[in-house]
Amino acid sequence: MDADLSGLGMRLDEYEDLMKLLLDHGSSPPAEAEAAARSVAVSCLGENHLWQDMGLRDRQELSDLLKRHFRPLFDKNTGDMRWKKFFYKQICEREGFLLCKSPTCAVCVDYGICFGPESP
Repeated sequence: MDADLSGLGMRLDEYEDLMKLLLDHGSSPPAEAEAAARSVAVSCLGENHLWQDMGLRDRQELSDLLKRHFRPLFDKNTGDMRWKKFFYKQICEREGFLLCKSPTCAVCVDYGICFGPESP
């Protein structure tokens, strides 16, 4: 385990799932994709919006980064779902878990949480 990851404890599995998801969709040179994936995966464990935990100016800057390094995954987010929620939804779907409360996002009571505006 990397020294940077020693403080993750029980969340190490979560980090590894995020890394696998991201790297399975890498679209930049492998070393660049891996560095970006590490930054994104660690930041996903934060408490704020992902772009904030990454130290970026706004969500658009995060989207640009994801588009460059993980284009196939970026392209799957057709509804512009918040990135952190989108990643976890993708991981759950890979594992065969149902994460959503409703059969479609349009009728879900949590629609505003997943797709609402992100304020700093």
